Amino acid sequence: MRPEFDAALCALRYEWPLDSLVTRFKYGADLAVGHVLSSVMAQHLSSHFLNTSSCRPQLLIPIPLHPERLRERGFNQALELARPLSRALGIAMNSAGLRRVRATPRQTGLNALIRRRNVRGAFELNTDVRDRHIALVDDVITTAATARECAKLIKRAGAASVQVWAVARAGVGQI
Repeated sequence: MRPEFDAALCALRYEWPLDSLVTRFKYGADLAVGHVLSSVMAQHLSSHFLNTSSCRPQLLIPIPLHPERLRERGFNQALELARPLSRALGIAMNSAGLRRVRATPRQTGLNALIRRRNVRGAFELNTDVRDRHIALVDDVITTAATARECAKLIKRAGAASVQVWAVARAGVGQI
């Protein structure tokens, strides 16, 4: 399946010991770990844009949580990564650019097909992206089902390009 996004940039592989750090950040509310992970992402992305002719995004949009999940967790891990990235890279951020309009079960443990079905129609775009270069920010890319669904919305709204940025990529092979 061809991704709806133009590029996926991940700083690290989702394996030991990084998986423990991401879990501590995401489920243990260790925001200091999140700040370190964002810093690693910023270094990786700065190097990438310095050493390639890739298009630098004009706007960062963190992947949103459903309000119920946000209340449970107390914070959105993608937003906690995107805030310092925005400052470090000098790229504007719109924390309300996407909204999760449907609560979905957690993706952990689901196969790729079920993950795609799980997020279908779960998001709504709340900002003008016409002719803009967008980067979606998330913590981990596994099957890219969430990234595909969000990128599809953004591309249909006329974005020039959509990149997906994450701390880590789980698994092997192409997204």
